[in-house]
Amino acid sequence: MITELIARLTPPCTDITRLVSESMDRPMALSTRLALRFHLLICAGCAAYKRQLEQIRQTLRRSADAAPGESNGSTGSSPETTARLKDAFRQQAKKP
Repeated sequence: MITELIARLTPPCTDITRLVSESMDRPMALSTRLALRFHLLICAGCAAYKRQLEQIRQTLRRSADAAPGESNGSTGSSPETTARLKDAFRQQAKKP
């Protein structure tokens, strides 16, 4: 019953995925942050999407800090960066 009420009061998943991305780049209004947080509490898919974006962001930051300026020329990322990204995605996929 509470889940259904929250689902009616929060934006749909398509809007939430956009808001999750935007929230990483700019501050959000309190009402938007609350709607986002409540939706993520009831929607496993959107919560997983947010975790994946955070993992990608963290991995890219660590990669940039570890080897600035290194590149393999074609993709813009070193083989080490590619390996770290693949490992991070595999670890995230294993989580329930």
